[in-house]
Amino acid sequence: MEDLKQVAAKAALDYIKPGNTIGLGAGSTIAHLVNYLKTEETLFKSITTVTSSFNTQQLLQEHGFNTKQPGDVSRLDIYFDGCDQFDHQLNALKSGGGIHTREKLLAAMADKFILIGDGSKYVAQLYTTFPVVIEVIPEAVPFVLKQLKKIFSLANPVIRLSNKKDGAVITENGNMLVDIWFRSFPPLDSLNYRLKDIPGILETSLFYNMAHAAIIAGKKGVEIIQKDPAYLI
Repeated sequence: MEDLKQVAAKAALDYIKPGNTIGLGAGSTIAHLVNYLKTEETLFKSITTVTSSFNTQQLLQEHGFNTKQPGDVSRLDIYFDGCDQFDHQLNALKSGGGIHTREKLLAAMADKFILIGDGSKYVAQLYTTFPVVIEVIPEAVPFVLKQLKKIFSLANPVIRLSNKKDGAVITENGNMLVDIWFRSFPPLDSLNYRLKDIPGILETSLFYNMAHAAIIAGKKGVEIIQKDPAYLI
């Protein structure tokens, strides 16, 4: 059976031009894209890559790509990333890796932000099978948990614990992660603001109104989903 993530990653090559500075997120689809880029000699030699992911950075270095750190750039031509799910307006949840703060920074830097993955990620509306994840400074965790329960009385915020060591997951910024499990999502157009109004919360894993397009592979082959013009900023 054909790997749909590979199919989507290969289709993403059409969007990359020689000389581009491209951002790359995390995950297996992005790893496939890196491997395809390595085989495209003209692109490989001319592009500059920037990533939010430790694992992707290791792969880029292993293959000999020209790489820069996120702090060395202020603009990207294009940013590619996967997600847990995204809806018809291309709002996305990126909950698994816990690096959404840096991912969101690169997405905001990019002239074009494209989601890539298999067709199962594309849903009519975001489902609560995935949490909204927040990055929280350690000193604020008790306060943030209290405020979350006050503002979202039916939500269940849980500190993310490590399965590799004793204790909480610590982000690359030295902060902690809280997974917020909602019974139903509040209005997405205000959720980020409501969360970030709580002192101590750095960023959320809800990518609202940020993506410009999505490349997915499924039973119908490759589909390019463009953002509805009504939702463009």
